[in-house]
Amino acid sequence: MINNALFYLSIALIISTLVPFIRHDFWVFRVFEYPRLQKLVLNILVIIAIAVFAQPQKTVEYIVFAALIANVSYLLYLILPFTFFGKKQIIASRTASNENNLKVFIANVYQENRKAPEYHKLIQKCNPDLILMVETDEWWQEQMDALENRYPFQLKIPLSNTYGMLLYSRFELKDGEIKFLVKPDIPSIETLVKLPSGKFVKLFCLHPEPPVPQENPRSTERDMEILMVAKKAKDCGYPVIVMGDLNDVAWSYTTELFGKVSGLLDPRRGRGFFNSFNAKYFFLRFPLDHIFCSPNFALTSINRLPSCGSDHFPMCVDLKYCIKAEGKNDAPEATTEDLELANEKINAEL
Repeated sequence: MINNALFYLSIALIISTLVPFIRHDFWVFRVFEYPRLQKLVLNILVIIAIAVFAQPQKTVEYIVFAALIANVSYLLYLILPFTFFGKKQIIASRTASNENNLKVFIANVYQENRKAPEYHKLIQKCNPDLILMVETDEWWQEQMDALENRYPFQLKIPLSNTYGMLLYSRFELKDGEIKFLVKPDIPSIETLVKLPSGKFVKLFCLHPEPPVPQENPRSTERDMEILMVAKKAKDCGYPVIVMGDLNDVAWSYTTELFGKVSGLLDPRRGRGFFNSFNAKYFFLRFPLDHIFCSPNFALTSINRLPSCGSDHFPMCVDLKYCIKAEGKNDAPEATTEDLELANEKINAEL
């Protein structure tokens, strides 16, 4: 017989998986999208505990036990694409090209963090072509001034509200703009990056608000910004890279909708989770820092880097522009229903 503690924990785990099916923007519904891996681990442990120590006897206990097994199957279905058992969306590049490779470094530095020298050491070791740092205020801009000798092209908007952004590039930036797509104090960056080969790549950098009570109780603004950029990426006519702390997990329905609408690819699929948050708590880690690219890129490398005092791990991704990759990559496609849903979210009332 299942004891009360295991029984009610089982019910809670089942409900936690069902809640995200409620397509409501309030944070209570959205936050349950994040811990799918954690829910899977807990489900498996509870199933083992019931099978070994408290086998079901009553009809309701058999129903709950069967629901747990179904729950595990569903969570595995959602998570497997981000493991080595999943299909890769982006093919691997066998050779690097100095003219067409773009190595990008992204870091949410945590505004109150003061370990700037560790970022300098990590950047020197990683040697990226493009650096995006978010949660950067005036103090962080001053600390990063030394980068300007090696990265002569910059777009910077330091802010004290934890939404500042600093972009440094060793390659020429053209038509760079600071945008405020949804709210007047939440910036994003749009620019063209000129590769050494002369090819231009369109870059979008984002850091929307998370749906948490202390920031914004709804996901409306976050979803709106993400999907607005998805449409821009689809229509811009250039190879595209979108990167930033999107404050959304890779498997959420908003991120999946972003992929379908934009046609962009996730280099993590088929390679691993690369959980970038939370660097301080092992069991509470999710893939929140993202780099997406258009199908005309191949992947040279993807790495989660050591923590530098922030609650986010930095990420470094090396992409190679390769027109031949377009026919080999597994690009997502949007249905009419997907496009209608995206437009509904973009035009939602704030």
